[in-house]
Amino acid sequence: MAAFLLWCILFVLCWPIALFAVVLFPIVWLILLPFRLVGLAVHGVFAFLAALVFLPARLLRGPRAI
Repeated sequence: MAAFLLWCILFVLCWPIALFAVVLFPIVWLILLPFRLVGLAVHGVFAFLAALVFLPARLLRGPRAI
């Protein structure tokens, strides 16, 4: 909602830049999409490694800790 309000203000102040931003936004989103996917995969790998490291401690705590 805040981004839309900022865009409306930009549209009132300088409409060519606002229209350029509307056209450019999907292109930038498509360019950045692979980086988001890589970030998601890296986060998953780190979460898996953390689960492996902490597994012995979780097993030694026993079922009462759940």
